[in-house]
Amino acid sequence: MTDTYMAADLPFSGSPVVPEMSDGNKKIQFQCKKGISCWNACCSNIDISLTPYDIVRLKQRLDLTSGELLKQYTVPYELEPGGIAGVKLRPVENGTACQFMKPEGCSVYEDRPTACRYYPVALLSMRKQDEYTDTSSYALVKEEHCLGHQEPRSLTIDEYRTEQGVAEYDELARGWRQLILKKKSSGPSIGKPTKRSLQLFFMVCYDPDRFREFVISEGFSELYDLPAEEMGKLLHSDTELMLFGFRFLKQVLFGENTIAMHAESTARRLELAKQKLKQLENEASEKRAAEADDMYDSEED
Repeated sequence: MTDTYMAADLPFSGSPVVPEMSDGNKKIQFQCKKGISCWNACCSNIDISLTPYDIVRLKQRLDLTSGELLKQYTVPYELEPGGIAGVKLRPVENGTACQFMKPEGCSVYEDRPTACRYYPVALLSMRKQDEYTDTSSYALVKEEHCLGHQEPRSLTIDEYRTEQGVAEYDELARGWRQLILKKKSSGPSIGKPTKRSLQLFFMVCYDPDRFREFVISEGFSELYDLPAEEMGKLLHSDTELMLFGFRFLKQVLFGENTIAMHAESTARRLELAKQKLKQLENEASEKRAAEADDMYDSEED
């Protein structure tokens, strides 16, 4: 099964994705149903990225903690070289098939990931550098094994998305897509991410149970001023926690401040930042003085 896309770049030649961006009104011919001769073929060789909302749905479906889900059913991968990470479904041991594939079909069908719902449509989510919001286009995936394209049924992409229940998944993953697109479009302007920021991104997006522990920690409450009602939602709803996490990452990584901070904590952080800057300036001054002394000594020799 081919994954959904989240970039402005169209796939390379040889890709099963038809290189034509379309809107939701485009008509496609497709149907997948039990009894078709290629049944389960797309689940036999998977490469499926997961969104944070996919993680939420699957962990609830399987009654697992997010840590258990990540360990048993996913593998990490780089969304960009040396940058933020994503997770993909882990295939069966020593194979390429999805662990959820059964002879009768998908065992988690009602909570299947976004990429599975979209197939055979690819989502192309893009954001221009000078724009705040992302826009979506679609492309068609045509793999040799898939006979669904030969079925005599036509419908628009929007009709197919509605049929597959994609709208909810797209809306709840929008903040995550914006984070990734913003990071990619920012490029060198925000500098190379630190190891801590990469770990923070991974925890917030893919390990909600650990993120919840972080949010209820004493250190977090000392810094952030969350109303009791909002904190209650974060404690009891994985989805609310996920959406809060997107806001949190935008604030920490890009300075888009939407979460109130305690005034004294903010002042303390500013003071520490000033002290760090002063320390760096002193170290740079001392280094320049030492280099000047070395140069003077060499000239005397």
